[in-house]
Amino acid sequence: MADKEKVILEDDVLYILQPGLTIYVKTADMCSWFGVSNQWVGQLTGQGTLNKMQTEHGKLFNLGDSVHGYMDSLNEKVTKTAEEKKLDKAKATAEVKLKVAKAAMAELQAKELSGKMHRSEDVQVFTQELIDTVKNALLSLPGRLAVEVSLCDTAEECSVLIKEAIRDVLSELSEFDYDPEKYEALVRERQNMDEKVEDDSE
Repeated sequence: MADKEKVILEDDVLYILQPGLTIYVKTADMCSWFGVSNQWVGQLTGQGTLNKMQTEHGKLFNLGDSVHGYMDSLNEKVTKTAEEKKLDKAKATAEVKLKVAKAAMAELQAKELSGKMHRSEDVQVFTQELIDTVKNALLSLPGRLAVEVSLCDTAEECSVLIKEAIRDVLSELSEFDYDPEKYEALVRERQNMDEKVEDDSE
C-alpha cells in the first residue's frame, strides 16, 4: 500500500505526490482527460494506441503507457500532416510548372503557325530553296546566251548582252517571296509527324 503522505484523496481530488507510480484508470477518465468520446477511446485501444490491461479490479488503462501512446500518435499525425502538406505543395508547384510549360508551348505553336516565329530547320529549308533557285538561274545563263553571244561582233556587245541577262535573272530572283501558306503547310506536316512519333512511342 502506498504511503498516505504520497497518495492523498481529499474532496474527490486525488493527489499523487510520489513519482513513478503505476496508475490505472477507467475508460470514463480517459474520455475526460483526452477530450474524446467513448467510441474514440475504443478505437484507439483497438489500434494499440491506448493500453488497457486486466487488473485485480477489472480491465483498466495504464495511464502512463496510454498517455505516451496517445502523444506518439499525435506526433505521428502532425508529422504525417506536415509531410502531406510538403507533398501537396510540391505537387501543386509541379502542376503550375506543367501548365506554364504547356501554355508557353501552345503560344510558340500559335506563333509558328501564324508565321511570327520560325524554327531553324524550317529556315534552312527555305534558305536552301532560295539557293537552289539562284543556282538554277545562273546555270541556265550559258544555254540562254550561247547563240546570241556567238553572233556578237565585239566584246562590248557580249558584255552588254550578258549584263542584261544577269539583270533579268536578278529581277526574277527579286520576285522570290516568302509564302506563308507554304510555310504553314510545312509546319503542319512536321507537327503531324511529331504526333505520329509520340503515338508510336506510347
